[in-house]
Amino acid sequence: MSVDQVIDSCITKAVENKIIPGAVAAVVNRDGLVSIRSHGVRSEATQRPMTEDTVFQIASMTKPITGAACMQAVERGLLELDQPASEICPWLGEVQVLEGFNESGPVLRSPNQPVTLRNLLTHTSGFTYEVWNSDMAAWKDHTGNPITGSGKLASLHQPLSFDPGTRWEYGIGIDWAGQLLEVATGMPLAAWMQKEIFDPLELVDTAYTCHPDMEERRAATHVLKEGNWTALESSKPKRQPEFDSGGGGLFSTATDYAKFIQMLLRDGELAGQQLLSPETISLMTSNNMNELRVSAVTSHNQKISADFEFMTGVPKSWGLTFQINETAVEQGRRKGSLSWAGLCNTHFWIDPTVGFGALLMTQTLPFMIPQVAELLEDFERAIYETVTP
Repeated sequence: MSVDQVIDSCITKAVENKIIPGAVAAVVNRDGLVSIRSHGVRSEATQRPMTEDTVFQIASMTKPITGAACMQAVERGLLELDQPASEICPWLGEVQVLEGFNESGPVLRSPNQPVTLRNLLTHTSGFTYEVWNSDMAAWKDHTGNPITGSGKLASLHQPLSFDPGTRWEYGIGIDWAGQLLEVATGMPLAAWMQKEIFDPLELVDTAYTCHPDMEERRAATHVLKEGNWTALESSKPKRQPEFDSGGGGLFSTATDYAKFIQMLLRDGELAGQQLLSPETISLMTSNNMNELRVSAVTSHNQKISADFEFMTGVPKSWGLTFQINETAVEQGRRKGSLSWAGLCNTHFWIDPTVGFGALLMTQTLPFMIPQVAELLEDFERAIYETVTP
């Protein structure tokens, strides 16, 4: 079977069985798109079909792009990976660690070492998400601090959940990395991305705000109700976010994101544009957390996210900024592959050993419910049966 046929078989079955309402799937190598296929609908409400140019809210798939932007600044001497981040953003020198709560409220203390850009990019800074950290949820509730995703800058001003460099926990560190970039370059994050990444790669459908043509092609977000997918009505935010979120917020298409993956596979170059040096790509795609490892994630809001762990049983580290499996996955990706995902179940991985990347883009909540996690594994196994000898 061809790659197209394998994808068609996998995704058609998933749509027919109501695992997902629709998806765009793609495979890309150093030379470009090997396959891109669309199945199902953008919206159960309108029944508009998924198309190759469907626009998705990619949420945390923004993070690798922010990481690339920050590493461009590192290459130019505007940022350093291991300098105290407070030298760029002074507030990060004042941040405290949340130890817990007593009868008076939150118990806070000073961290035992400074936060660095490397910490922020590897989720070892101590900054966490309240969806996956109950103490942070309690602190937000106690203080009235704006929730993550509110678009308010104040939402970033929260305590650490642990001392920098002592463990891995998923969080808002990459939002802070975006703030460092803005101070160091004197440019909004969106403007830097446009000039230094989107324009050179000709990513015409990737932005923090959808232009009218993108809006026309947007997939609706779907939630599972009594076994059926229900499309949420798209609502425009009442106000513009106060900052460009390095950790989430971009809209994109499978075609655009495939070009970003292709650039990484080509050691930082695409169409004659050298966005990052091969040495920087090598650094970004290797373990930057030493002996620490990625742990399973427990959700405290099951409407938004299930508990999850990618590649259960496989040791995982973190690059700048990708999850890296330290051993091979049975019937799947090789050791040293890169991956991550977005909250509405947009997923990718990049296998430098075999020389390709893959995307599976849906628009569903909660994140990583068992049926979606199983589809992701089925999709990966199907792809490897076709693209490898």
